[in-house]
Amino acid sequence: MNVKILSKTDEETEVEVQGEGHTLMNVLKDALLRLDEVEAATYEMNPEQSGGQTDPVLYIKTDGMDPLDALKEATDGIQDDAGEFRDEFEDALA
Repeated sequence: MNVKILSKTDEETEVEVQGEGHTLMNVLKDALLRLDEVEAATYEMNPEQSGGQTDPVLYIKTDGMDPLDALKEATDGIQDDAGEFRDEFEDALA
């Protein structure tokens, strides 16, 4: 997976996530929308101007937070959730 920052301002960014699909993008979008400082988080898989399937582009708009910091916080939250699930799953197997 490669991540490419396509554009960035103090409160908005577009990030291309090469080689990924809806599964990861929906998880990222959900984690971002849980943050109070995130006003909008969405992604597009097939921009109209592309002429065909492209790698997903994630759009983040924040209020008072650097959007890349928001993305980092969201990914940290995903890791925490996955770890908690793994622990609960292992307990259920015991």
